[in-house]
Amino acid sequence: MKRKNTIAGLITLFVFILATSNSFANKTSVKITAPEKAEKGTEITVKIEVNHMGNSSSHHTDWVWIKVNGEEIKKWEYTKKSLPENQTFILEFKIKAEATLEISAEGHCNRHGSKGEDKVTVQVE
Repeated sequence: MKRKNTIAGLITLFVFILATSNSFANKTSVKITAPEKAEKGTEITVKIEVNHMGNSSSHHTDWVWIKVNGEEIKKWEYTKKSLPENQTFILEFKIKAEATLEISAEGHCNRHGSKGEDKVTVQVE
């Protein structure tokens, strides 16, 4: 009987640790795709691939932002009533290349947070 209680206690502890651990959490991640170089005055398209396992009303990507040269240019927001269309989705943004562009993006899960920013640089010639 004592052995069964010990095993049950260890299993309960293990499940609790798994359920509360951020290391196993499903955080939103982003990957930016942009040209490495652009001609001055041209418009470029920046794509952000957003990944989050399952998007439901209780667990979903709730925002994604893009910054250019440190300034937030656009923020997409999602709610339980306006969820992202898929687990992986692409957001597009167009910008005129006047000088070198430092582009960063980040997405956020409403429960587990973010895997962090992605950054790219577009050299303007």
